[in-house]
Amino acid sequence: MGKPLSDEQALRRMPRDPADRVVITGATGFVGKRLAKALHQRGYKLRVLARSSKDDAYFQSLGAQIYHGDIKDPAVPGWLMDGACGLFHLASIVQQAGLPDEEFWDVHVHAVKRLMEESARHGVKRIVHCSTTGVLGDITNPPADETFPYSAKDIYQVTKAEGEKTALAFNGVDGLEVTVIRPAMVYGPGDTRLLKLFRLIASGSFRMIGAGSALAHPVYVDDLVDGMILAYESPKAPGSVYILGGDRYVTLWEWAKTIATASGVSLSGRSIPYLPVMIAAVLCEGICKPFGIEPPLFRRRVDFFVKNRAFSIDRARRELGYSPKTGLPEGAAATIRWYRENGLIR
Repeated sequence: MGKPLSDEQALRRMPRDPADRVVITGATGFVGKRLAKALHQRGYKLRVLARSSKDDAYFQSLGAQIYHGDIKDPAVPGWLMDGACGLFHLASIVQQAGLPDEEFWDVHVHAVKRLMEESARHGVKRIVHCSTTGVLGDITNPPADETFPYSAKDIYQVTKAEGEKTALAFNGVDGLEVTVIRPAMVYGPGDTRLLKLFRLIASGSFRMIGAGSALAHPVYVDDLVDGMILAYESPKAPGSVYILGGDRYVTLWEWAKTIATASGVSLSGRSIPYLPVMIAAVLCEGICKPFGIEPPLFRRRVDFFVKNRAFSIDRARRELGYSPKTGLPEGAAATIRWYRENGLIR
């Protein structure tokens, strides 16, 4: 018996459908799974990139081709884009500290360049690149729109900014049509990034850090996914950047009270001073980084409580027909319900 085929060899021997597969990187993430389901329901054929096989059953139920690999591997973009007609690039490092800067550059910039090059080489037509509103930093005169200058501060934001610039530079190259979307603060059933916030509020033990007057712009996951698909399908989208947020932005106090109401608890009016928490975050990062471990508290997480993240979605409304449908009370209630059904909060 011959040697087992490597993953790449196996993929290259797979029978190819016509060039009608839409590729999703970062497919196993919160947004990626929701996007895959929505595209399947709209009749798209899918190919997903996954680092492990733990979600294979889910993607098999959607009829997706499942490719296993790491986006950082230089060999991956070539076979991933072969036979595809479109790409939603979602793969990213999310809410992690303690990683070397090179890791962020590899995932957010170098991998993007290779994906764009291989997409052009394989005749892919349409690409939606997922960035972040974080590239605009703290919004000193809210709301910000797509014309606001970059103000990236940390390594995550800096590399995400460079990644979207890299993607947009390929718009028009060999027929590529590239659109960048910047999601605001995504939440909804299946999310774990905001789980700690929801859990603290639902338990009645939440205390605001700082004054609570900073602005946040939540967007329910299904509204975000609708916007992403609109960006993929719209003839106006190539070469443009779109901010995708909810219908409105709110203060952190209002957001916390909305979650508390959905949880059936009262929100304490007591808060914790910002400065001691930030000092603790700096110390945590300094202690943990040399050991390559993620600190329990880091600056970007603390900044959430004091920096404005409020945006205009007028361009997406006007050019894409984007119209968020899920209000904050409904979205918070659905999220709390999912957490409880899955035993993540009481």
